[in-house]
Amino acid sequence: MRIGQRRRGVQTAGQALLALAGLAFVGWVLYRSQQTTPEPWPPPPRAAAPAARPGLAPPAAPGSGTNRPVPGPSRDVTTQPGIAPELATPAAAEAVGAPRPVANVLEAQIALARRGFSSGSIDGVLGYQTRAALRAFQQQAGLPVTGALDAATRARLTLEPPALIVRVITTNDLARLLPVSPTWLGKSRQPRLDFASLLELVAEEHRTHPALVRRLNPGVDWDRALPGWRVLVPHVPEPVIGSRLAFLRIYLQDRVLHGYDAQTNLLLHFPCSIAARVEKRPLGRLTVVTAAALPNYTFNPELFPESAEARALNRKLTLPPGPNNPVGVAWIGLDRPGYGIHGTPRPEDVGRTESHGCFRLANWDAALLLRLVWPGLPVYVEP
Repeated sequence: MRIGQRRRGVQTAGQALLALAGLAFVGWVLYRSQQTTPEPWPPPPRAAAPAARPGLAPPAAPGSGTNRPVPGPSRDVTTQPGIAPELATPAAAEAVGAPRPVANVLEAQIALARRGFSSGSIDGVLGYQTRAALRAFQQQAGLPVTGALDAATRARLTLEPPALIVRVITTNDLARLLPVSPTWLGKSRQPRLDFASLLELVAEEHRTHPALVRRLNPGVDWDRALPGWRVLVPHVPEPVIGSRLAFLRIYLQDRVLHGYDAQTNLLLHFPCSIAARVEKRPLGRLTVVTAAALPNYTFNPELFPESAEARALNRKLTLPPGPNNPVGVAWIGLDRPGYGIHGTPRPEDVGRTESHGCFRLANWDAALLLRLVWPGLPVYVEP
């Protein structure tokens, strides 16, 4: 009887020791989990065999689509090497969800662009054009017009996740690429003036500055991409404009174009380049007379006296269409000969005083405006 009691005592003591050891192990695991560096987001691209190259992700599964939301729980993209702190967005990996206030400048630019309030090329920087877009939104929303991303503006400027998506590079993307000749004569002999590089294509199709695309994808070799590789980009669906455009106003001093409905409600805000020479800037009322998508461009050497090549040419040239055409992807002709509103091959430069007289918009803004204008639409140019 005593032997049995001693055995039961030993078993009880052993079980107690095992329980204590288990608790110690659990505590150690919890401690280690708090000390571990968070997993970066987006995750670094995995090597693909056998055609993988450093910095690029493997081909997508069939039927995965070209642009889709980033899967997984919300994480902060600042944990990814090469992402600047001001570009951080907690929506980097959000699934589609209910609208929420914007968290930072990058999200604000995306939310503004989705509403038709363009800050130019999305870059995550609170610069002059972003402040102008914020002022336009504040005016429309009935908020104090400050140009600041303050608490009241964040609360009204909501964003429907995701803010970023994964774009899958396709064979069609790569087939479009075509180096652009540096000369006017060379451009006129090309079959089209399409994107010259994959970085340019991805940046423009997502309304984004090339520098931001690089910073969102620090490991990508843009000159060695293969179909199926993935890149992270801002998610800006085509803005839906609910009212009919009634008139446009171009403000020369602010270098912006605004679109209004018949009740003078502000519908659109675009940065706009204007003529470098004051005498080339028309004032007063103009009228839309023509509109064309993917236009040709007639190069008249007499209009480019600053160009040595133009001075040497003795004839006009016809340049083919494409995003690198001098007027971009859209031409909206006005009732003053030679004047129009159009796109540009360098959207990141929009908002400057550099044109020969026309009004330049980013290609994506020009394409949207093209679908909204109509013959006879008034355009008021103000100082």
